[in-house]
Amino acid sequence: MEPTNLTEILKELEKINSWFDQQQEIDVEQGLEKIREGIRLVKASRIRLKEIENEFEEIKKELVEDNTPLPNDIN
Repeated sequence: MEPTNLTEILKELEKINSWFDQQQEIDVEQGLEKIREGIRLVKASRIRLKEIENEFEEIKKELVEDNTPLPNDIN
């Protein structure tokens, strides 16, 4: 099961990176599987980042609709 929490996704990507760093000789089959896993995780992170961005936009929209003043750096 793919992690959906951005922090967990990044931890899994770091594990893959560390695996490659620790190899004296990389088994092509294992390396290919790690790359495939990394690609799945990158795609999952893009999806989650877009969801997070959309959530922030919704919050910002709610504040504007409620006439709540926004700090200048959020506009």
